[in-house]
Amino acid sequence: MSGLVARNLNMVPFVSVEDMMKLVLKTGTERFIQELAGYIRDDFGRWERFDKTPRVGSYGHEGVIELMPTSDGELYGFKYVNGHPKNTRDGRQTVTAFGVLADLGNGYPMLITEMTLLTALRTAATSALVASHLAPKGSHTMALIGNGAQSEFQALAFRSLLGIERLRLYDTDPAASEKCKANLYPLGFEIEIFRTGEEAVEGADIITTATADKRNATILTDNMVGPGVHINAVGGDCPGKTELHRDILLRSSIFTEFTPQTRIEGEIQQLDADYPVTEFWQVLAGTADGRRGERDITLFDSVGFAIEDFSSLRYVRDLVGPTGLYEELDMLADPDDPRDLFGMLQRAAARL
Repeated sequence: MSGLVARNLNMVPFVSVEDMMKLVLKTGTERFIQELAGYIRDDFGRWERFDKTPRVGSYGHEGVIELMPTSDGELYGFKYVNGHPKNTRDGRQTVTAFGVLADLGNGYPMLITEMTLLTALRTAATSALVASHLAPKGSHTMALIGNGAQSEFQALAFRSLLGIERLRLYDTDPAASEKCKANLYPLGFEIEIFRTGEEAVEGADIITTATADKRNATILTDNMVGPGVHINAVGGDCPGKTELHRDILLRSSIFTEFTPQTRIEGEIQQLDADYPVTEFWQVLAGTADGRRGERDITLFDSVGFAIEDFSSLRYVRDLVGPTGLYEELDMLADPDDPRDLFGMLQRAAARL
């Protein structure tokens, strides 16, 4: 367990966006992703210990706000996250988030942290972790369809865990692809930009879709997906939003995080409620097969699940303590007598 402990009971350690950036850069982005993937793997390996429930969402015309809670019986964690694709018109992020890790024994928060950047890192770490068990052996080339805020993190994660060096980019907005290339080319990737998704997926071992629009879309059509590829479908994350043609699903071995949530939010919302899929933790446990053959199409129907955020909170708590890259927030009432909260208020009057 980390040495990150607040000096006083009223204080809660808080990692800001600035401190999170410093923490990631101090660690090294690819090392950060690798270590975070290890925490996710460890927590998926003790899957049955966790409380599991689909996230709680409030859906509006422009997007969604969600809470993602879980506990392993000792620690409790939750994330607040939104998804508003049209925010970019106003210079705002599509996704923002923050999270809390607490001691289930006494209910006190142990860490509060930004999770906008951390969610991008954990999404990429989860994608690459799953692909390391499902993608074709010897994969070197990935098509990235959708080159927004998640794309660079996906590229770094797939290089750090699978050795992917060649990227084939496509986005409906050419400026997004140019942005992605400008960010990644100096880091040593071989990169090509294509005018269509059909061109981008040619010769790719792995296809990642990470689009933001909250609607049923067909980013990949059936004729674009040949045998033997791994599809990392990241964009689907709410009811009514999909990226893949239904026929692709029917040809694929489908893997999920927490199936009851994925049936609501993922690509498999297009299928019957009893259509067979495999939860990824079962592959790690050895109770289910991953890739079964060279011509198998594997599909990770990724929507993001609370255990991944719990793993991220644990990792940051363990990592940040020795660095000092946090501040303390005066968040919890701490009267001299725990039964005399009103007295604390009255005594404060004399000081204010």
